Amino acid sequence: MTAQSPSRLAPGILALVLGAFAMGASVLFVRFADVGPFASAFWRAALALPFLAAWAGLAGKPHGANRTGTRRTLPRASLVAGLFFAGDLIFWHLAILGTSVANATVLATTSPLWVTLYAALVLRARISAASLCGLTLCTAGALALVGESWHLDPARLPGDAAGLVTAVFFAGYFLAVRAARRHSGPATVTLVSTAVTSLALLIVAHALEPTIWPASTNGIAALLALALVSQVGGLGLVSVGLAVVPPVFGALVFFLEVVSAAALGALFLGEGLSLAQWAGSALVVAGLLVARPRPPSSRREGRPEVRRPAEH
Repeated sequence: MTAQSPSRLAPGILALVLGAFAMGASVLFVRFADVGPFASAFWRAALALPFLAAWAGLAGKPHGANRTGTRRTLPRASLVAGLFFAGDLIFWHLAILGTSVANATVLATTSPLWVTLYAALVLRARISAASLCGLTLCTAGALALVGESWHLDPARLPGDAAGLVTAVFFAGYFLAVRAARRHSGPATVTLVSTAVTSLALLIVAHALEPTIWPASTNGIAALLALALVSQVGGLGLVSVGLAVVPPVFGALVFFLEVVSAAALGALFLGEGLSLAQWAGSALVVAGLLVARPRPPSSRREGRPEVRRPAEH
């Protein structure tokens, strides 16, 4: 939870923002894929592997990597991150199948709450009033973006529960990637975690889908875009940003996924935005501005205060 210098914070925040928008675009690509939900999740990870391997090969060993760990322990957090992200995608699709898209979206975006609770109870970090205010504004914005389609139906409680589990898995992925970045570069972390995710999803897709092969050129193009934009671009940028951005604010950035999905739906699927949804987008942005991390002043860092000589 230590603050970073402005020269590192700004690029890290930008990487997370772009990553959140790229991940939000996954809804659009899944709509155009001609395979089932679990198969599309598998292809999202599997098709990304060659590109992530090329990135890892070009990146080499990062200069800032911690060299104190052993070869066996270094990738452990990345492996765990891959399992968490597989769980996130599996339960997300179960939520989509078991409840309304609105309910699934609202419950899946509660991951910042779980990250905040983990930071406060396990990491013993002090959660600032600005962070709590930002969390409140972002949550209100997400609810407004979903609109009146959100409702509680006892018959859909299993699907709602899956949406909540989705958020827990993504919070676990988020924290695991942050831990992995202490020892490895973003390319390595994203490659290892994606390989684990693809293997887990291949097993699930074979068990639950009648076929995993796309049937058309358009379907293949949609899956390739899903892999490049949401997996390589989205998760790669997330891995870059999490090395420098405090975890609570980093989690709040992912409310932008809802904004991204709503904006792309309006642009490409004819799903116009209501006034309430515009207001919700504004609330999310306002929450991020309120909670944004601020570099410590020279006095907080323990540097001596420089006094100007008195003018005569």
